[in-house]
Amino acid sequence: MSKFMRILVLFDLPTKEEKERKEYQRFRKFLIEDGYDMMQYSIYMRICNGLDSVDKHIKRLKCNLPPRGAIRCLTITEKQFASMLLLLGKPSKKEEKIRVEQLSLF
Repeated sequence: MSKFMRILVLFDLPTKEEKERKEYQRFRKFLIEDGYDMMQYSIYMRICNGLDSVDKHIKRLKCNLPPRGAIRCLTITEKQFASMLLLLGKPSKKEEKIRVEQLSLF
């Protein structure tokens, strides 16, 4: 049985120098191309179908880390993600669209 999970990537990267900004942009581009959606600034997430998929994407993440900064990765179940409280503001349009109930596998 497959279990949907989410990977949350939280990062704080230096951007004072031109080289640092390029590394930030390269890392952000990698996340987007690897299927992550921006949840809020410096927090990206992606849905995975089971632990094998989580492991695959964490390995890809490790291979694309910038040389400096702080990056954290948190893996949670879809049920845990759905129980997250939004205390101020509104869910983004992407958050409203992407719910596990709406996913279909072919």
